[in-house]
Amino acid sequence: MDYPPDLLNVESLDIEAQGIAHREDGKVVFIDGALPFERVSASVYRKKPTFEKATLMAVLRESSQRVRPQCPHFGLHTGACGGCKMQHLHVAAQVAVKQRVLEDNLWHLGKLKAGNIMRPIEGPAWNYRYRARLSVRFVRKKGEVLVGFHERKSGYVADIRECHVLPRHVSDLLLPLRVLIGAMDAKETLPQIELACGDATTALVLRHMEPLSDGDLAKLRAFATANPGLQWWLQSGGPDTVTLLDQVSDPAQQLAYALPAYGITMPFRPTDFTQVNPQINQVLVSRALRLLDVQTHERVIDWFCGLGNFTLPLATRAREVLGIEGSEALVARSRENYASNRVPAHGGRALAATKFVARNLFEMTPGMLVQDGAAEKWLVDPPREGAFELFKSLAALHQQALTGVPCDDAGGQQNLQLGDWTPPVRIVYVSCNPATLARDAGVLVNDAGYRCTAAGVVNMFPHTAHVESIAVFDLNRD
Repeated sequence: MDYPPDLLNVESLDIEAQGIAHREDGKVVFIDGALPFERVSASVYRKKPTFEKATLMAVLRESSQRVRPQCPHFGLHTGACGGCKMQHLHVAAQVAVKQRVLEDNLWHLGKLKAGNIMRPIEGPAWNYRYRARLSVRFVRKKGEVLVGFHERKSGYVADIRECHVLPRHVSDLLLPLRVLIGAMDAKETLPQIELACGDATTALVLRHMEPLSDGDLAKLRAFATANPGLQWWLQSGGPDTVTLLDQVSDPAQQLAYALPAYGITMPFRPTDFTQVNPQINQVLVSRALRLLDVQTHERVIDWFCGLGNFTLPLATRAREVLGIEGSEALVARSRENYASNRVPAHGGRALAATKFVARNLFEMTPGMLVQDGAAEKWLVDPPREGAFELFKSLAALHQQALTGVPCDDAGGQQNLQLGDWTPPVRIVYVSCNPATLARDAGVLVNDAGYRCTAAGVVNMFPHTAHVESIAVFDLNRD
């Protein structure tokens, strides 16, 4: 139900890019499309006991941070693309909002403040998104195919003809892909295309619900031939069914990205986890290593190591590195990447002794932590769920050393023999979820004997509500 428009003063912005206003009785109103310090006319479409949701009707006093969206498919109109939320806000202001979200989460969830707020890591605001999942839908009534992101607040696929956050060459493929799929026999059973760009190769993973005909396969091959550097991968079921349409023997066609500061090249499969923004990733790796300040005599553990994005650069600095990851497939890939980069391509330092282990890090125990051995430094880069069990185990060992009370390990209360094991003196935590970072930081600071010496945001996903961040924790030695 829509209500008559209200005149409201917008005070702030939440992470979903909704303006926040208050009525005279204190009730919160979230306004799509409104920005801080604007006076707006807004139409409420949902009323709850403690808040209301409204849509922007008109801006009566405009924010100095409001900008014209670059993409014609962005906005509040019917059918607008939901891939971005903040194109109407200046990029610098977007970063400020994300920084505030990080600080608020650390304070309200973790009950702590960082000793230093680091300068944000920023990069290109456009054409940065090297990974994406594009939905595909054949609209029978219109007789056409749509390829893109979902509409804003809708399960329908947006009718987009260009995308300014995708690499330019991928944006240019959106309309040709619509034509290609529209000509295929299987056009009604192709739900998505997953995009993964390397430095020289673009992989498109086509999900198909039925076997593809020889004619359809021929069309895909012809499309790849007409677009040099493009690979088609086919997915008939789960991730383990993803296969390259035709084996490519040209080394230039290898799907890979480089970390040139370390002389490292990282091959990967299109379904492997890699960072969305390669330019930011290079800066992030360098920032993390600088903050960790690894010395040549130190051992380092890289938790949630994935392909070895941080592990291999760490191996150019440390005496020894251990990479631990939950996925057996990623561990196998990281071992391959280590072997292929063992001697750096540009005459840099040979990689230190490095081992990779597969383990479910969401079932970590203090005993397992001791078995992994002591390391002077930790790099932690978990998924959105965070690293709660890892830090709980670290805190349990700290409490045992502090009070003598046995750890609550997997087998019950155990007074673990620590031997030479000691906690890391520094932890650098790279997070894709400020809420779980704050929760985990609370464990480190309040229970494990650390202090948060620095934190800051990484603008990995401009124009979206996603907040990437990095924090540093140093062991209290008092």
